[in-house]
Amino acid sequence: MSERISVSSRFDTGEPICELECLPYGVHHNGEGVCLLVRLGQYRILLDCGLDDVSPLVKGLKKSARQGSSPLPADFALVSHAHSDHAKGLLQLHETFPLLPIYASEVTSKLLPLNWLEREDKDNLLFCQALPLRTPIELKDGLVVELFPAGHLPGAVATLLTYTTPQRIYKLLYTGDFFLSNSRLVEGLRLEELRGLELDVLIIEGSYGTARHSHRRNQENQLAERVNRAIAEGYSVLMLTAALGLGQEMLMLLRSHHHFTGRDIDIWVDDTVAVGCDAYLELLPHLPASVQNFARHQPLFWDERVRPRVRRLHPQSRSIVGKSSCIVLTDSLQVDINEYCQLDTGPWLILAPEKVDIKINSLLSRLVQVESYLLAQHSDGPGTTQLIHNLRPQHVIFVHGSPTYLADLTSLEELQNRYHVHSPAIGVLVELPIGDTFLQPAPPETNYEGELTELGHVVSITLPESIAADPRWRQFADTGLIEARWQGEELVLRGLSQRELLSQNSDKFIWHDVDCCGTCRHQRGGRCWNPTSPLFNFRVTLEGYCPAFESLNKERSD
Repeated sequence: MSERISVSSRFDTGEPICELECLPYGVHHNGEGVCLLVRLGQYRILLDCGLDDVSPLVKGLKKSARQGSSPLPADFALVSHAHSDHAKGLLQLHETFPLLPIYASEVTSKLLPLNWLEREDKDNLLFCQALPLRTPIELKDGLVVELFPAGHLPGAVATLLTYTTPQRIYKLLYTGDFFLSNSRLVEGLRLEELRGLELDVLIIEGSYGTARHSHRRNQENQLAERVNRAIAEGYSVLMLTAALGLGQEMLMLLRSHHHFTGRDIDIWVDDTVAVGCDAYLELLPHLPASVQNFARHQPLFWDERVRPRVRRLHPQSRSIVGKSSCIVLTDSLQVDINEYCQLDTGPWLILAPEKVDIKINSLLSRLVQVESYLLAQHSDGPGTTQLIHNLRPQHVIFVHGSPTYLADLTSLEELQNRYHVHSPAIGVLVELPIGDTFLQPAPPETNYEGELTELGHVVSITLPESIAADPRWRQFADTGLIEARWQGEELVLRGLSQRELLSQNSDKFIWHDVDCCGTCRHQRGGRCWNPTSPLFNFRVTLEGYCPAFESLNKERSD
């Protein structure tokens, strides 16, 4: 997709057209970070710079320089938060264009250096200028910037740009990564602060597409319950996480959840996650009041006196880790499983974020069980549409998510009927004029009609072959086996992965005469689906047992 996109406004107001444009240098489709160049009239604003290489900005500047433009790629840059997919290119940007002003919230300006820990020259990392929250600042004549806390990560902000001309006022909001729910260490984005803005343009993330998640506290309780059962069964737990943000959230969860408070167990924290913890300690006055109150009574992270004990994982301690049940937090991007899962340790339960591929040495496969977990840091589909409907912009631009997930969002009828919806690729200029009659382009096709046939004891569902063109199909159809379950009045199909089949097949039929979850008729995909069981909807170990057990052999005889 390389054509120039031009979409007009819904309303023919007769007002002059303002030159509003968005040129994406990175939209986080296939691993690259987010970097957007926005033009409001005479001004150019760079929103985030999560690029590995800023040369595209340099090339764009050379092209504009031939037309007599500014020697800088933008009038200034704004940073939504400190995660690398939004910020890793900022240092190179600063070194290439030292006169380019770069602004962020106070907390983000302090967290940004964590992206360049390998740099010896630490002074050169303090290039970001801090802006106050909830305070309009006129950075250029007629151009005002205001930052609102966005949840997701300490210091993360939604950025409001207000551009005033003699004819009218134009408003653009960039959410960055946002989360409406409160988490352990960050308060969620407050909708009431943003209502009534009368936006022209909303640039919003769509990380989870239209997926619907359970409440954040339910996700935390499910994760804590799984870790609790693993420890009770004699496992050590290796938890793979993000070094900044999710790692500290998980550590706080383990410290404060009722399953672990006062429990005689060690929680080891590896290098990069520990560095993030130290950074949080320096930001304590900016964390929620409940967290500050917790810190008044005991250390927020490092504590070897109060159980569970939280310790840094130094190289000299690795020889004892896993000899008895413990919990280890480590960076999912830099972990070497073999450093922890030694033959004289374990058994191990490895909990990895969804979509993280874990490779296990064949010699260790009997000692290691791998499962995925979800502890959401972004708003799900309903949360995303809720924010859009509260703000009611004329134009909605989706970034930050796989192309298929963003296509799911842009094709929603509730959005198509009300807003101008865009999901641009890298290098595709999106023009956003205000004042012409709007003709909404046809939404991408994401629904598939099929046929259902009942033949004796078998039900067949036939779908058109066009569904296989979606890149998600390969993962869905990997094993050729699916799992179906009711969700209200709808039937939801889910493909079974090779990992799940190996986990089931390795243990499920070992105990032919043993009453356990592995031989229970209600255990499917490693979860309990018996509404009368206390384990209902939880992941279960195949050797476990509950009073609601019903034999698989009974199901077959029935």
